[in-house]
Amino acid sequence: MDTREAIVNRIKGLCEEKGFTINGIATHSAVPQGTVSDIVLGKTKNPGAVTIKKLCDGFGITLGEFFGTEVFDGLEQEVR
Repeated sequence: MDTREAIVNRIKGLCEEKGFTINGIATHSAVPQGTVSDIVLGKTKNPGAVTIKKLCDGFGITLGEFFGTEVFDGLEQEVR
C-alpha cells in the first residue's frame, strides 16, 4: 500500500466511523466536494496537508490522530 492509498482508506474509514458520506464530510469540513471526491477516487495523487487538516477538523480529530495508525507507521518511503 502506498501513502495515497493509506490516506484514502483512512478517510473512508473515518467517514464510516463518524457517519459521514463523502458529501457530508466535504460540507462539514469546508473542503469542496469535488476535492474530497478526487482524493477518494485517486484522481488527486498527493492531497495537501491543509486539505487533510480541514478534513480532520471536520471529523473532530487531530492530524496526529489521522496519521497515528499502524498503516502509516508501516509505510516505506516512496522512491520516484
